[in-house]
Amino acid sequence: MEYRHLGRSGLKISEIAYGNWVTHGSQVEEEAASACVAAALDEGITTFDTADVYAGTRAEEVLGRALHGVRRESLEIFSKLYWPVGPGVNDRGLSRKHIMESVHGSLRRLQTDYLDLYQAHRYDHETPLEETLRAFDDLVRQGKVLYVGVSEWRAEQIEAALRIAGEMGFDRIVSNQPQYSMLWRVIEAEVLPLCEKEGLGTIVFSPMAQGVLTGKYLPGSAAPAGSRATDASGSRFIKGFLTDDILSRVQQLRPLADEAGLSMAQLAIAWTLQNPAVSAAIVGATRPEQVHDNAAASGVRLDPALLARIDDVLGPAIFTDPAGTASPRNRS
Repeated sequence: MEYRHLGRSGLKISEIAYGNWVTHGSQVEEEAASACVAAALDEGITTFDTADVYAGTRAEEVLGRALHGVRRESLEIFSKLYWPVGPGVNDRGLSRKHIMESVHGSLRRLQTDYLDLYQAHRYDHETPLEETLRAFDDLVRQGKVLYVGVSEWRAEQIEAALRIAGEMGFDRIVSNQPQYSMLWRVIEAEVLPLCEKEGLGTIVFSPMAQGVLTGKYLPGSAAPAGSRATDASGSRFIKGFLTDDILSRVQQLRPLADEAGLSMAQLAIAWTLQNPAVSAAIVGATRPEQVHDNAAASGVRLDPALLARIDDVLGPAIFTDPAGTASPRNRS
């Protein structure tokens, strides 16, 4: 396993991180989830990403139990807040009240005294940004959070957060966690250049495009039983990729992966890590063997000619804006 700095911060993280969205406490039993975490640790993965909303807070509990007994200083544990986790009007968003209550819940469920990174899971249009950033800054000063970041924020929202933090002397956000893959390249236009310019680390989720880039979904065929496309919590994120055109093009990546000596999953993960602005790619798993396969993408260097061939194959299947418009886009 190789390790990278989280942006320009001093924190080093494993370039492949383990995440438990739609797995722990949801798709798989706890014994299997613990086996996947153990496999991640065996592979040298030290960075674990979760969120309070995953499986209605159960994912944090499962991860906390799976990591219990592991030397805390050897881990980087990330969590997030924003989405509703209760019935109350303040059980959501990025208000000071919800941030302070949420962090204590996450710490309790994860069985830890602090989070290495606490992230705003989405932008809150109903709360003043100054209020959110001051609450985050207080958590850093209290030692309950070491670094703060955001997830799926637009470029102008990140810029505003950096400006306010500078003006008010708050601890600066150090990272953004967006979706990024061979198929979903929305962040390349504005968000990624901004993060690179400002020294923010990019922790990408869904590097395998919800599993589509593994090649297991075939054009003209029903989705495999038990796959994310058949799971209620994950299917809404994947359906945009499940067209016959996209699935046919993905199948054409298989000989390219074979030439590189990689599995389809490894090729997809390694592709995201070729970008120097990316600090880590988050992978999930329902079986330990998936973790071992994914971890082998660490340290892989892809030839520029191969990257160009990937773009040629995918062509108009590449999503470059949030509205879903697809057009070819070269890597920069």
